[in-house]
Amino acid sequence: MSSHSKPDKPIAEITSDAAADEIAEREAKQKSEQQAKDRDSCNRYVRTGLNRNVTVQFLIEKLTSMGCPPPPGLIKCLDCGDKPAAGGFGVVEEISPLSPSKPDNNVKGSKKDATKSNDVCAQSQEKINALLKSQSEGKTKLRLLPEIFLCQQHLRDETHAHEAMVHELIHAVDMCRTKMDPMNNCIHMACTEIRAENLSGECNWIRELGNGRMDSFVGHGAKCVKRRAALSVKANPNCTDKADEYVEAAFERCFKDTFPFDRHPNLR
Repeated sequence: MSSHSKPDKPIAEITSDAAADEIAEREAKQKSEQQAKDRDSCNRYVRTGLNRNVTVQFLIEKLTSMGCPPPPGLIKCLDCGDKPAAGGFGVVEEISPLSPSKPDNNVKGSKKDATKSNDVCAQSQEKINALLKSQSEGKTKLRLLPEIFLCQQHLRDETHAHEAMVHELIHAVDMCRTKMDPMNNCIHMACTEIRAENLSGECNWIRELGNGRMDSFVGHGAKCVKRRAALSVKANPNCTDKADEYVEAAFERCFKDTFPFDRHPNLR
């Protein structure tokens, strides 16, 4: 061997590298298989929700009668990574500040498919924060495109998935019936989150009891709705600092608002 050439790797180091590559390959395969399993389960939950869940079906029918018929594929199953949520509503779209556009509050498909892949979450929080910062600096204008996604790896079971569908469909109803601007109007966001938390069944006492969050049967629903709505509002950088105040300000009116139901769907 020349004195100037690099020494060969020791056998032990080569073996270690091969083992590491094998482990990485196995982990990648397991992750891919788990993603496929989660996606299949989520898609099945969406189908049963659309075909059998009376609350989901009622909201879809109501959107259609209100003039906002949901397009095929409105509800998608996505891999949301570490985002701690069962689902989400809306995709933030950037539009030119020189070409004002009327708010698109109709629940229709967009010519521009904001979720170009069915495998990743629609938008990261970092991307949304960057867009909101750009708008606050006057560099662009934003609008919210109606779209519903379920976070496939965070769904515990069919009931959980259906509650998430109802939650996001309540947002769709609110966007259809009002000139809602939850990105920039924190009271709007607080109100629709209060309504979605209240009407979806996500604050039922059995779940709260199981999570160890229920210290009293009296008023537990309102406490849960306030807590969960505030967490959602805090996720909007425009509303983070005063999220609790916005929820409190909107709570009395929006908690009582059961539209499009005649009464609370879980109080039958």
